[in-house]
Amino acid sequence: MDTLEWLNLTRHGESTGNLAYRAVQGTDAEELGIRERDADIPLTDAGREQAVLLGRWLAGLPEDQRPTVAVVSPYLRTLDTARIALAQAPYQIPCEVDERLRDREQGVLEGLTPRGIGLRYPEEALRMRRLGKFYYRAPGGESWADLALRLRGFYRDLGQDQPGGRPLIVTHDAIVVMTRYLVEQLSEHEILEIEKEPVANCSITRWRDEGGRLSRRSYNACDHLVPVDANRP
Repeated sequence: MDTLEWLNLTRHGESTGNLAYRAVQGTDAEELGIRERDADIPLTDAGREQAVLLGRWLAGLPEDQRPTVAVVSPYLRTLDTARIALAQAPYQIPCEVDERLRDREQGVLEGLTPRGIGLRYPEEALRMRRLGKFYYRAPGGESWADLALRLRGFYRDLGQDQPGGRPLIVTHDAIVVMTRYLVEQLSEHEILEIEKEPVANCSITRWRDEGGRLSRRSYNACDHLVPVDANRP
């Protein structure tokens, strides 16, 4: 990873899943009400607009900062975000898909609210509290530590394939957060404090090579999203 010149990450645009999550906050709902499987959740109209603005940001980058490749999660909302954004750039960016950039898998807890988990899987709710968010793995799902494991392999391969490159990663909030954990060599406590701030849709997080190490230049930046509501989670 430290062989890269720039590392750029963005979260997908607003999705119907994001709307469903906000709709049940503060209610007694046990389920999010999402009908699609996670991989098939689409963008909203606002999400597509955010992707256009992301593309305009790409178009305005100096030539020596332009991404040399885009690597994208295989989920619909990330694929469409990348497609829309890259279409705005006046230069060609090769696009690759890598399943290691997919969102964190929730296993049997997928689609449930915290209330739903407590009522339907009380033993899992207890285990989650005992183990903590970083190491808890739901049956059939992944822990945050599991994300770190698959991302270590992804970034190792990316550095080998793109030495001196400037990749743009189009992915999910958990991947953005765990990339900070890896690049900046943070502790469990530090990354869980950072994770309390939601990663905004189509926000920009960037690192640049400085003396052989990646140094963070921005995190969760939303200045390029001013024409839309940049405060949406």
